[in-house]
Amino acid sequence: MPILDEERYLAESVRAALAQDVPCPIEVILALGPSGDRTEDVARELSAADPRVKLVDNPSGRTPDGLNAAITAASYDVVARVDGHGILSPGYLATALGALAETEAANVGGIMDAQGTTDFECAVAIAMKSKLGVGGVRFKQGGAAGPADTVYLGVFRRSWLDKVGGYDQRFSRAQDWEMNYRIRSAGGLVWFTPQLQVTYRPRGSFRALARQYRQYGQWRRVVARQHKGSMNARYLAPPVALVTIAAGAAGGLVWRPLWVLPAGYAAAITVGGAAISRGSAPRVRALVPPVLATMHLSWGWGFLTSRIRLTGDVQQTSRDRRVA
Repeated sequence: MPILDEERYLAESVRAALAQDVPCPIEVILALGPSGDRTEDVARELSAADPRVKLVDNPSGRTPDGLNAAITAASYDVVARVDGHGILSPGYLATALGALAETEAANVGGIMDAQGTTDFECAVAIAMKSKLGVGGVRFKQGGAAGPADTVYLGVFRRSWLDKVGGYDQRFSRAQDWEMNYRIRSAGGLVWFTPQLQVTYRPRGSFRALARQYRQYGQWRRVVARQHKGSMNARYLAPPVALVTIAAGAAGGLVWRPLWVLPAGYAAAITVGGAAISRGSAPRVRALVPPVLATMHLSWGWGFLTSRIRLTGDVQQTSRDRRVA
């Protein structure tokens, strides 16, 4: 678990992992970044209370660095990634072990079940579970079991993590998608299993949500540059929407009919937001359209303005680092 500023949900997340009923030993390794809240205190309390909770340092605070540090410290042949704001459902690890054995996959994963605790988080959860919000993403919306390009988090055979070199530490975001691409390119199977569900706590403010989705867009473009042919129409939709809206707004100053472009988008997310939030509290329903706009346009802006360039090669495998 790569941990940074997770005071709010860390204890719940760790306890859900420790409560998993599996016929084998289990450990929870927390890679601690330099948090600005009480995350480190909470982590040390959890470790003191249960020897299965182990702590490793992650001075950079970056997710791929923390993941690789935790993998290096791991003791067993199966490695499950968990986030500090993700809550494993009962039976998650047992189901994953069964799926690994049945499919002989390199990595299995399931559904990112977004659930909010505030009105804003609930609105984000609704958007994240909808095609209007994120397109047809199985790990956010569900679907039939089968091979997948990527899955949420993942439960891996340790041998495959070593084979592909672990997470590429150059990727601050999109490191899951990028590593699963390398696994598939090396002949490994990535398998989606809808029975694997992890409760995900969404961002709690427009500012945090915009930052998250801007970074998603930035790093998805980096993946596209690094791995030619990995782009598809779903990833191009947000930047195309942003350009269309901006062109319509600017052009409308000269020729009024062009205002139909931004107006049409606003109408679409308003009507669509009302449809996908049916049955929710009025405050939540009112927040869904601006949440959708924040997700779409921030992703599109990040994609269009991404200037990130990678240098160097994929890091050593965790096995190489242990030998070194």
